[in-house]
Amino acid sequence: MPSVLWFRRDLRLTDLPSLLAAADGDGDVLACFVLDPRLEASSGPRRLQFLGDSLRHLQDELDGRLLVVRGAADKRIPLIAKDIGADAVHISGDYTPYGRRRDEQVRRALGDTPLVATGSPYLVSPGRIRKDDDTPYKVFTPYFRRWREHGWRDPAKSGAPSARWLAPSEVTHASLEPVPIPDPGVEMDVVAGEAAALAQWRAFIDDDLQGYDEDRDRPDLARTSRMSGPLKFGTIHPRTLAADLRTRRNGDAAYLRELAFRDFYADVLHHWPRSVWWNWNADFDAIETDSGVDAEQHFAAWKAGETGFPIVDAGMRQLRATGFMHNRVRMITASFLVKDLHLPWQWGARWFLEQLVDGDMASNQHGWQWCAGSGTDAAPYFRVFNPTTQGQKFDPTGDYIRRWVPELVDVDDPHLKKGQRPRGYPEPIVDHGQERTEALRRYQALTGK
Repeated sequence: MPSVLWFRRDLRLTDLPSLLAAADGDGDVLACFVLDPRLEASSGPRRLQFLGDSLRHLQDELDGRLLVVRGAADKRIPLIAKDIGADAVHISGDYTPYGRRRDEQVRRALGDTPLVATGSPYLVSPGRIRKDDDTPYKVFTPYFRRWREHGWRDPAKSGAPSARWLAPSEVTHASLEPVPIPDPGVEMDVVAGEAAALAQWRAFIDDDLQGYDEDRDRPDLARTSRMSGPLKFGTIHPRTLAADLRTRRNGDAAYLRELAFRDFYADVLHHWPRSVWWNWNADFDAIETDSGVDAEQHFAAWKAGETGFPIVDAGMRQLRATGFMHNRVRMITASFLVKDLHLPWQWGARWFLEQLVDGDMASNQHGWQWCAGSGTDAAPYFRVFNPTTQGQKFDPTGDYIRRWVPELVDVDDPHLKKGQRPRGYPEPIVDHGQERTEALRRYQALTGK
């Protein structure tokens, strides 16, 4: 009997355990992808473009034998399985609150046809790493130690199986007519697909891994791997990265730690699904935030990169232009929104998800809560980034600022520390010193400290 391989966040053919499980015994396999209208509506144009480009590459690798349909998964997947008489539907595990609900709905709708999850998008799947008392970790450092002790599997066997891939035309139900793959027509600064992800990773380990630990906080140097988008959509698996890191000696520990953070935040979301939009530390539900016309105007200026703080504006403009922002600058812009503008972190998190190619629910939401002080292992609320000194430290020559804020291309001091502000560039929308004091007042009102 044939089986169904339902692609989701695993748009590749190598190092894919669910593919090997689906093809076990050399049975026929139907590859499919379901375009969920709810996810399409919540995806910004660049994330949708990257998804579409990745699907087109996957379809090419399968010689056109990828069925793409639109609709609710709990309606489409059972229909596909019934239409071809499948003995099972194979997937990679999904651990987000939405993914778990969707998969449970599909599992119920499939009835006697099993939904088989093999593997996950992580080095160590959420729920596997626990303390000695069998409770989940709330702090990264001890989680990281246990995570390294636990270890992970080597990459799965590469290459497509010898099984016959069924053509979409072999699915006959009228409501399963293939639909066009999304193509918003957005120009991208990264190439999607498995081959591009592998080439990009190899270029990084050859050219930039050695200096990663020292240079990873420098947005002006472009020394990061840009693997966040490929990891989000599974055009590469972190096992592949970890296997290559094992053979290196410079930068490997720092990079592996970043992969551990990705697993940690997925684990946190798995155990505390409420934290997707609510403070993990519920005490912060009572924090005072701004509202009204001024708050909306400040939010609009922040989104547009018109705050008058060069490093903040550079980051926000990079985000709008490319769907990417350097991680250090993400922290600076997030701190500015929460602690200088006193706006809810959820506003910023939602905007990031709309704009980012790599918009990942676990990493994005908990990264924001780290900056807001309300998450697991969070930065103390009284740690308030000074955007000017942060810019001077991590973009010392101002190259990053000049690239994204053309009004400052010709100024001697792009950080504007000396107050030389060119015509056409906005004045600061707030006084950082005053707003830092106000942020501390609100924190003290919340904690009594």
